[in-house]
Amino acid sequence: MKLLKISSVLITLAISAICSAQITKKVEVKMTEKDSFDYVVEQFADIKVLRYQIPGWENLTLKEQRLVYYLTQAGTSGRDIMWDQNYKYNLKIRKALENIYKNYKGDKTSEDWKNFEIYLKRVWFSNGIHHHYSSDKIKPGFSAAYFDGLMKVTKTALSPAIAVIIFNDIDAKKVNLDESKGLLEGSAINFYGKGISLKETEDFYAKKKSPDPKKPYSYGLNSKLVRNAKGQLVEKVWKSGGMYGAAIDKVIYWLEKAKIVAENKKQADALGLLISYYKTGSLKTWDDYNIAWLHATEGNIDYINGFIEVYNDPLGYRGSYEGIVQIKDFDMSAKMEVVSKNAQWFEDNSPLMPEHKKKNVVGVSYKTVIVAGESGDASPSTPIGVNLPNADWIRAEHGSKSVSLSNIIDSYAKAAGKGKLEEFANDEEEIVLAKKYGEIGGKMHTALHEVVGHASGQINPGVGTPKESLKSYASTLEEGRADLVGLYYLYNPKLQELGLVDDWKKLGMESYNNYIRNGLMMQLVRLELGANIEESHMRNRQWVSAWVFEKGKNDNVIEKITRDGKTYFNITDYEKLHDLFGQLLREVQRIKSEGDFNAGKALVENYGVKVDQKLHAEVLARNKQFASAAYSGFVNPVLVPKLDKKGRIISIEVQQPKTFAEQMLKYSKTFGFLPSEN
Repeated sequence: MKLLKISSVLITLAISAICSAQITKKVEVKMTEKDSFDYVVEQFADIKVLRYQIPGWENLTLKEQRLVYYLTQAGTSGRDIMWDQNYKYNLKIRKALENIYKNYKGDKTSEDWKNFEIYLKRVWFSNGIHHHYSSDKIKPGFSAAYFDGLMKVTKTALSPAIAVIIFNDIDAKKVNLDESKGLLEGSAINFYGKGISLKETEDFYAKKKSPDPKKPYSYGLNSKLVRNAKGQLVEKVWKSGGMYGAAIDKVIYWLEKAKIVAENKKQADALGLLISYYKTGSLKTWDDYNIAWLHATEGNIDYINGFIEVYNDPLGYRGSYEGIVQIKDFDMSAKMEVVSKNAQWFEDNSPLMPEHKKKNVVGVSYKTVIVAGESGDASPSTPIGVNLPNADWIRAEHGSKSVSLSNIIDSYAKAAGKGKLEEFANDEEEIVLAKKYGEIGGKMHTALHEVVGHASGQINPGVGTPKESLKSYASTLEEGRADLVGLYYLYNPKLQELGLVDDWKKLGMESYNNYIRNGLMMQLVRLELGANIEESHMRNRQWVSAWVFEKGKNDNVIEKITRDGKTYFNITDYEKLHDLFGQLLREVQRIKSEGDFNAGKALVENYGVKVDQKLHAEVLARNKQFASAAYSGFVNPVLVPKLDKKGRIISIEVQQPKTFAEQMLKYSKTFGFLPSEN
């Protein structure tokens, strides 16, 4: 599970820290700011592209550097899988756009050409022609006639039937969560064959039974569901020799090299299982790998690789390809280890119904890491925190790993625009609290969300997995549930008792101010006027905020104030708001534990989807004064190996790409292993 694909709007909420697991050797990776480092690559449309550093790289051994290099190569080798998963014509369209970009010799000062460049960069950023966050099809700022002219002069081949899709309303939404439009029929995501219905899919997976019902396989996670020649539903499995096999074979090649230089046997064994999974497509092996990966806690290097997050599947079955390579950041870890060690206390003292509480919270590992490379679903737009694995039964029996991406957060902070807090905060008290407690509040919320939130609660015996019981609402309900755990404990003296904060009440007040301000107002800058909310995290922030706002109206817990034509939200009673967060957490856990689809649907649809259009217009108007883009993402540092005469790596240098286009074109050339049609 991912925590927040961050924007400049959320920067104060997004700073996080974490605890370390067992350490065999300490590596100094202090986050030292270099004034000469240029964090911003460029800005276009609603996007800002940033750089991040890898502090402490020079302190790794050559063997550790080689391991990081091989893992990043493995991750990036699967890049085109994500493009094809996002939309069946993405690779063909990208190839055409890039050919035009590289070969056009005409007027590059015209508005049409400038708009073409912006469109291509937006497509690069989103790994396809649909916006990375809203999932709406990106609208080009040039005409079909101009595009046709570009193709002719550059001798670019693209079927007219595909070229026209760039400009029309066909496949307008990558992930549609509006049931009235059909969850599958209205989604352009390339996970299901044309004409396959929701009922057919549910019936298909209802027939699949795991050998142990208490340890259900993640059916559908690594395949596309299609019809065969006889009209029967079958899975095209993503594996060596199967769908995406050409790219997966390259992933395997680099993972095998990584296994040779693994830091210890547990790490090597986990990599071996991951390789076996990619070769066979076995979901049993995937479970075995996740368990082995969870227990491989020694060493300085870790990674995420596979078909993991299911947010892009409207039915919640299929995982998007993702890779993140991490170096442990020990300087940020010690303090937050306290949260992990006290996970059981938080569970025991939560407002959940007794039957929904875990009697034994197992193996929550939380650490801060330095990112060395990202790919697929994590790049260019990246999370700031990740909690894995996603299988509930593995989390219950074996625990989970949570990571906070500290150098990513550091780059966000150093590149963030200023002034939005002063514009949207209700009064000077809010501003003062935010400046003093915003950073530590963000760290604490992230830690509580990941370590306690996702590990909390249990599903009643006999109730299916959330994707089966809560269906398209499972992701937003889970993210909201984890947020609520964090919110409930952010306003609690236990944090100060544990030595984590110097003033729990002021920290809690700031965190509540921040969450309500963002959930009801500031996050709306991400939407076009008139749009409803589709993205799971945005939905959860709104339904949490809107629910407590409505339920607290009789006691005026949160005031909606209009002053000089501007709207503000003011919390008048933090104690009552804390209680409301607890009530909502109790209900959302009940929904998950009992698999109450109707209650979950009502909560999300009634509070998390519709937008107050008058307020939205106001927020957009107020936000125009700020130059900073609503969304940020990253180019990756380039790891360049130096070889001796025998071809052996003797050193690896970290270089920074000069431009966004440079890296995207290099990736297409170096890691373009898939055919245009899969």
